[in-house]
Amino acid sequence: MKNKNYYAVLMAGGVGSRFWPISTSENPKQFHDMLGTGQTLIQKTFQRLNTFVPTENILILTNERYNDLVLEQLPLVKQDQVVLEPAMRNTAPCILYAALKIQKMNPDGVMIVAPSDHWIEDEAAFANDVIACFDKCGKEDVLCTLGIKPTFPNTGFGYIEFEKESTSALKKVHQFREKPDYNTAKDFLSQGNFLWNAGIFIWSVHTIVNAFKNFQPSQFKLFEAGIAQYNTSEEQEFIKENYPRAENISIDYAILEQSKAIFVLPASFDWNDLGTWGSLYDKLEKDSNQNAIVNSKLITEDAQGNMIRSPKDKIVVVDGLNDYIIVDKEEVLLIYPKSKEQDIKQVLGKVKDKFGDKYA
Repeated sequence: MKNKNYYAVLMAGGVGSRFWPISTSENPKQFHDMLGTGQTLIQKTFQRLNTFVPTENILILTNERYNDLVLEQLPLVKQDQVVLEPAMRNTAPCILYAALKIQKMNPDGVMIVAPSDHWIEDEAAFANDVIACFDKCGKEDVLCTLGIKPTFPNTGFGYIEFEKESTSALKKVHQFREKPDYNTAKDFLSQGNFLWNAGIFIWSVHTIVNAFKNFQPSQFKLFEAGIAQYNTSEEQEFIKENYPRAENISIDYAILEQSKAIFVLPASFDWNDLGTWGSLYDKLEKDSNQNAIVNSKLITEDAQGNMIRSPKDKIVVVDGLNDYIIVDKEEVLLIYPKSKEQDIKQVLGKVKDKFGDKYA
């Protein structure tokens, strides 16, 4: 039975520009079936959370422009569960806004904040880990996060350093570390008490609201002024007027790097942030030549290690290309080296400059 005090906040406002041309500002990656499973990433994430969080207790945090996409893809969600940001202000303001809404509904609520576009294979292990954090946060004034055991010295993630002497399952966080260079990442792994920061957070509404009151008083004051309007027909008017005034700051800088009561649970599930075409390639099954294929009917000759995606059942013939990203989408065809995938953001900028926003 689902616990009525459990809440989930699904973060679904990002653009995912490294997945261009599939992911665009009008229809970003969380609304696409990136892995060819028959479900979009946001649908998979909603379903995963809905196994232990009541349907009506799941809020979707997103930009105004994605409201219709959310309602179309998540038919169980009602309009008042879609929390719309009228301006992009990073993660701290929207998390405070959602926490105040939940606190007004249920002062005893505990909530998970989770990105809508991550891939998690063992969903039962994920549920067990989150519920273990819910239990701790329901009893103590602490903030919890899930950390991912690193498998290689990744320079694209922030890291969580926990106290080595801790023997409990939930480890006291010593500090959050910025994305490192390669040698620093190797050093982190050798020390054995560093985890990747997956951006998945769990806390009680009481504790997170108090953290904002203590560490971000002006931000707290701005959003606290709307409490009478939250969860009423007057909420949107207040938010439209006041949300753009919020400071553009991440939850990491605003709260996590200042709090002394943070615990991390090393995750017991496989995880992938699906941040790039290369990370998607890693999760997909490969053919005998290590080509990863989504939707395509593929014929290859001397072609290995490619990430290939096309409209459904399109025949794709590739000869003499190794380790490339090949994405065919209506008016855009991308053929780009996997080794340069981090530059796709810059390519998108060039496309906008030359051809306008239509293709971006």
